[in-house]
Amino acid sequence: MSERKVLNKYYPPDFDPSKIPKLKLPKDRQYVVRLMAPFNMRCKTCGEYIYKGKKFNARKETVQNEVYLGLPIFRFYIKCTRCLAEITFKTDPENTDYTMEHGATRNFQAEKLLEEEEKRVQKEREDEELNNPMKVLENRTRDSKLEMEVLENLQELKDLNQRQAHVDFEAMLRQHRLSQEERQQQQQEEDERETAALLEEARRGRLLEDSDSEDEAVPAAPRPAVRPSPTAILHEVPKTKRKADGRAQLAGLVVVKKIKTQAEGPGQGKAPGAPQSGTEAGPVPQTPGASSLSQLGAYGDSEDSEGSS
Repeated sequence: MSERKVLNKYYPPDFDPSKIPKLKLPKDRQYVVRLMAPFNMRCKTCGEYIYKGKKFNARKETVQNEVYLGLPIFRFYIKCTRCLAEITFKTDPENTDYTMEHGATRNFQAEKLLEEEEKRVQKEREDEELNNPMKVLENRTRDSKLEMEVLENLQELKDLNQRQAHVDFEAMLRQHRLSQEERQQQQQEEDERETAALLEEARRGRLLEDSDSEDEAVPAAPRPAVRPSPTAILHEVPKTKRKADGRAQLAGLVVVKKIKTQAEGPGQGKAPGAPQSGTEAGPVPQTPGASSLSQLGAYGDSEDSEGSS
């Protein structure tokens, strides 16, 4: 496995490199290389656009009898992607660019054409000044005059700018910040006023609703009267005289006791209508001037006498 990775080859002692036969290849031999289109072009046959950077399998050859400062010039052959027409271009080491030869036209080269035109004009001017001293003087006079005009125009523009206004960017930014803060403060105050107005309106509406509900509300029920204790009448001071309506109210408190009759036997000599005893006698007759306390005392005595019998 390690033999195939060796870096040094074995050369016998009698090895002579001059004895190795050289291959006689043609000078215009072509090689197949992989490249990208160096510029935008359009095919003359079908009008297909070929954009810069598109990859091709091109054939490369060395141009014969064309050399720039000892550098060879190479030619490339590609085919159109649509009609397979042959397109050729070659290197241009003088301008560090490529030159279109056949099969297509180069697009978007306005800048290059402008540079070429400027170079051509400059070269013609140098050729004229080389053989004509008066032309040199005229060109210098024209250049100086043009330079003076340019300087005057530039000075006028500067004066105009200075005369128009002196812009203070810091002041502008400061004023902008202040105006922005004022707007924010004003907006905040307006929001607070609107909020206060809404709260006041809501409070007034609530007060009106409360007043209306109080007017329409049913009056509260009166408190129940406190019932007096049953023995509270015993602590009252007896009165000598009472009105007729007072007697009528107390009349219901006195209960008239019924007289009980007992059947007497044949050995007893009591008459059927005679009273039995003092305890079974009728209730004490009421006097008109008697108080309620005396009536209650009489009623209690009659009950006690009945219970004892």
